[in-house]
Amino acid sequence: MSDMRIAFVPIDNRPVCYSLAKDICAMDEEILLYLPPRHLLGDLTKTADIEKIFEWMSELPETDVMILSLDTICYGGLIPSRRGKETIAELKERLERLKPLILNKKVYAFSSIMRISNNNYNEEEKEYWKDWGEKIFAWSFSGVNDGIPEEIIKDYLETRKRNFEINKIYLEWQKEGILDTLIFSKDDCAEKGLNVEEARELERLGGMTKTGADEIPLTLLSRAIDKEIKVYPEFLETEYKDCISNYEDVSIEKSVLGQLELGGFKAAESKSSADIILVVNNFIKKQGELVMGWETTPFSGEFKTPDKYYCAADVRYANGADNNFVEELLKNIDLGKFFGYAGWNTSANTLGSLLACVKVKWGAKKYNHKAFQKLQMIRFLDDWGYQANIRAQINSPCNITRQMKFYEEKLSQIFDYKINAEYTYPWNRKFEIEVKLT
Repeated sequence: MSDMRIAFVPIDNRPVCYSLAKDICAMDEEILLYLPPRHLLGDLTKTADIEKIFEWMSELPETDVMILSLDTICYGGLIPSRRGKETIAELKERLERLKPLILNKKVYAFSSIMRISNNNYNEEEKEYWKDWGEKIFAWSFSGVNDGIPEEIIKDYLETRKRNFEINKIYLEWQKEGILDTLIFSKDDCAEKGLNVEEARELERLGGMTKTGADEIPLTLLSRAIDKEIKVYPEFLETEYKDCISNYEDVSIEKSVLGQLELGGFKAAESKSSADIILVVNNFIKKQGELVMGWETTPFSGEFKTPDKYYCAADVRYANGADNNFVEELLKNIDLGKFFGYAGWNTSANTLGSLLACVKVKWGAKKYNHKAFQKLQMIRFLDDWGYQANIRAQINSPCNITRQMKFYEEKLSQIFDYKINAEYTYPWNRKFEIEVKLT
């Protein structure tokens, strides 16, 4: 087969959801990735243009696989899935229009289980979250209502019930054979809560749940590439691989094994039997969090470059790199054996996107090394340069060209990739930047 044709509908228009999929697939010139035009997708305040996405899907050429973020097609995106006011009847009607577009096709799909974020930020939630978010989270966890108005609880539960009913429809579709693979994502979850109960109920009904969200389309991309790779996870803090990451409900070891399984990899029993070593810079006891200012013990050892192919998942902190680890990693990097780095957002986000990079690079029929260099430059500039360093130095979105020069020069030298970089804030907030390289 000369080309692999993949239709890919992202969750929204963020770089890690849209551009990252393109940058990963660019490493194999035999992969044809079909994405809807970016302006049709949703953002922080805008819902996706569902009508136009249906139109785009109806005009697609024949593909080998479709990777669908069902939240985009049903609600207009991940954030609208929590905020939208459509009735269950309106959503069901929308899904009936989706059905003929995916019948008799190989479809890998995912839908989110509505999250409960443990804070009073309403940037991605309904308006009342700014006053009641933490208390709704505590109520979900404990069952004790600490003064939350009844009308808010009623609205919240109705939205949850609506989304849960939609997820049960997808489960029926899978049983009918309409969906080849269906994943229910557990986004920003803890060990208990209404979302955890819903996940258990979906599992009881035969559904497959997965901790994570933004990376799942990329993990499904890995799954679509039929190439067996034996991966040995090497945890740098071996005694602490049972510790649970922030925003997740499983240990870091289970998170790694879950991503390997869903991505179609084989977990190797030993280093010697592995094709590739997945170096995991895991945390001691409690994961740090750069956005919230939660500290943890940074990497303090000496990193010995593996003597076979390797990649690096930097999960010591959520939302950015561990400076100590990156400096050690770059000091003795062996580009002939290196298969990629990631350190963004949650542990699952980092792992899923990194393994997609590994799968495409390993299985590439027509490998493009420049595309790999570009991908690594973006990840290090974003996850290390910006998220772990520059972000803390600024108060709001601003021009960071000067501050990023140090990282650009160091990385350009290491990866032998000369660049002009442009940095923008796609959602006009500090949380994410877009790194454009020319």
